[in-house]
Amino acid sequence: MATVKKKDLVDRIAESTNTTRSTVKSMVQCFLDEIIADPAKNNRLEFRDFGVFEARECAARTAQNPKTLEPVCVPAKKTVKFKPGRLMVQGVNGWRRNQ
Repeated sequence: MATVKKKDLVDRIAESTNTTRSTVKSMVQCFLDEIIADPAKNNRLEFRDFGVFEARECAARTAQNPKTLEPVCVPAKKTVKFKPGRLMVQGVNGWRRNQ
């Protein structure tokens, strides 16, 4: 399994759209900034067939320190959940839209 970095993604998009790397890089960064900002505002971010990003509240709980076995209070916090959409799931399972 290979790791695709933002730079690799920017290069691919710039090549396929015949756009400069700097333009694509700023657009991708702006897109990612918006994806980060919306769940922070408790907005649900939905991309049809791709997936849904939403903020969820994790309740406070009592955990255990594995070294000392003492109970530890873990405070409530927010986290971001991603639910993949239909095309994302199909893509992971081997189906490609370009075929």
